Amino acid sequence: MTRYIRRASVLCLVLLAALLVNSVRVMIFEANSLDGDPANRRNTIARYDQARGSILVGGRAVTGSRDTGQQLRYERTYRDGPLYAPVTGYASQVYGTSLLENAEDDILSGTDPLLAPLALFKDLTREKQPGGKVATTIDAAAQKAAYSGLAGRRGAVAALDPATGKILALVSSPSYDPGAISGTDSAAMSAWTRLIGARAQPMLNRAIRQTYPPGSTFKIVTAAAALDSGLVTDVYEPTETPSPWLLPDTSTLLENESRGCEDASLADAIRVSCNTVMAKLGVQVGLKGMVSAARKFGFDDAGVRIPSSVARSNFDTDMDRSQLALSSIGQFNTAATPLQMAMVSAAVANGGVLMAPHLVEKTTDKHGNTVAQTGEKTYRQAMSPATAMQLQDMMQDAVEDGTGANAQIPDVTVGGKTGTAQHGVGNKGTPYAWFISWARSSQPGSPGVAVAVVVEDASADRADISGGGSAAPIAREVMEAVLNPRHR
Repeated sequence: MTRYIRRASVLCLVLLAALLVNSVRVMIFEANSLDGDPANRRNTIARYDQARGSILVGGRAVTGSRDTGQQLRYERTYRDGPLYAPVTGYASQVYGTSLLENAEDDILSGTDPLLAPLALFKDLTREKQPGGKVATTIDAAAQKAAYSGLAGRRGAVAALDPATGKILALVSSPSYDPGAISGTDSAAMSAWTRLIGARAQPMLNRAIRQTYPPGSTFKIVTAAAALDSGLVTDVYEPTETPSPWLLPDTSTLLENESRGCEDASLADAIRVSCNTVMAKLGVQVGLKGMVSAARKFGFDDAGVRIPSSVARSNFDTDMDRSQLALSSIGQFNTAATPLQMAMVSAAVANGGVLMAPHLVEKTTDKHGNTVAQTGEKTYRQAMSPATAMQLQDMMQDAVEDGTGANAQIPDVTVGGKTGTAQHGVGNKGTPYAWFISWARSSQPGSPGVAVAVVVEDASADRADISGGGSAAPIAREVMEAVLNPRHR
C-alpha cells in the first residue's frame, strides 16, 4: 500500500511540476500574444473600467465620461461634439480612437508611465492610474467663428499663432458628433455605418488630412522664391509678361481672370492675382529653386505631426517647363492641406520664420500637475526677413486695394491672398475657393493670427466663388475672434 501511495505522490509531484512549468511558459513566452488576442476581453474591460481623462479648450473640458453600469463601464461623451470633432477625434469602445484621442491615448487612459511617479509600486499593487488631461491650444472663439462661417458647407479652416505655432482653430465641415459612436449598442453601429458611407465624408478631417490644389494662394510661395533668388529686385518693376502668355514648349495660352496683368509688376500680380506673371516667374526660378522654396514652407514633408499626423502636401520634383509654370500658380499636381497654407501665411507674418504647428499646449495628471509641456520650436526659415517684409506689404495691398477686400478689419493690419483652384475632369468642376491671410492689431503685445480657408462647394458664379467672395469673409471672422475680445 505504501508503495502505491509513494507512486501516486510522485505522479502528483510530476503533474504539479508540469503545471508550474506550463504556467511559467505562458507567463513569460505567451503573455504578450495572449494579451493581444482579440478574444481576450480582459484588456478591453480594464480599459473602460475607469473614466477617461479630459481634453481641454481654454481650460474647459470638451470631453467627459458616462457610467453605463455595463461591463464596459465608462463611455466617452463630448460637449459640442461636431464643433471640436476635428480636434478631439473619437474614442469608441468598438471602433478605437482617432486624432487627439489616439495621439494622446496613453495620457487620457492613464497608462502613460509619466503619470505614475511610483510606477513599480503601482505595478505591485495593481492600482490603476487615473487618466490625465490634454490642454489644447485651440481658441474657442476662433473655432466657433470658423465653424459658423462654413455653415455646413464642405471645406475647412486652419488658424495659427505665427509667433508660436499654436493652432488656434481647426475646423472641418461637414462634421459629426463623436459621441454617437462611443458605445457598443446598435445605435452606435448604425451611426458608424451611416457616417462612413456618407457622400459628404463628415469623418474626413479636411483641415489636416485632405489636400487640395491651392490655386493662386500658392503664388505667395512663388513670389518668395523669386525674391529670395534675386530674380526680382524691385517688386514694382514691370515683368515684361504678355497677357495671355504662351506656356513654354507648347501651343497653349495661359489666360488671366483679372485685368491689368499685361506687363504687370510682382506687386500688381499679387494684388490682382495674375496667372501669367507668376507662372513665368516660376519657370525663371527653375525647378530646383521652386522645389527648394516649397519645401521650406513644409511641402513634401510626410513627417508633420501636431501630434496627429498631417497629410503630405505636394510639389512635384520632376516636371517639364509648362508643368512647372502651372505648378507655380497652384495647379497641375500641386496640392496642400489647409494647415499647410496657414503655415505659408504664418511664415510671412512672422518675418520669414515658420514655427512648428502644434495642437497640444501641455498634458497634466488628473489634479492638473504638468506631465509634459509643448515648447515653441522653429520648423524652418521659410524665406529671408527682407522677403517676408515685402510679401507683407504686397498681401496688405491685396486686401486694401485688391482681390482680398472682403477681409478688411477696421483698425487692424490685414494681409491676404485669394485663390480659385480648378478641379474635376477638364477643370469643369466647381472651383475651390481659397483665402489665406494674417492679421495683427496695432496695440503693442496683442496677438497675431494666420488663417487658411478653403470652401469646396461654394454654389455661385465663378466671379463670386473666388476666394475673396466665399472664403475671405470666413477668414475675417476668425481673425476678429482672435484679435477682438468683444467677439469672445
